[in-house]
Amino acid sequence: MSFEYNKNNKTFAQTLRANMTKEKRKLWFMFLSKLPIKVRRQKMIGNYILDFYCAKAKTAIEIDGSQHYE
Repeated sequence: MSFEYNKNNKTFAQTLRANMTKEKRKLWFMFLSKLPIKVRRQKMIGNYILDFYCAKAKTAIEIDGSQHYE
């Protein structure tokens, strides 16, 4: 599987990282950032931007927050 990403999404991923929803912020600061293994926020893979990704565990986490109700 190729983990190359669409360079056009880089600015959007940076914006998402800087403006996380309250649900994502809570998960990141209360749990994921404290794990002994590295977890990345807004990881770009292909045309997709994952909310959280851990390469060592081969795990992606997607969080549906309040923005889906608007």
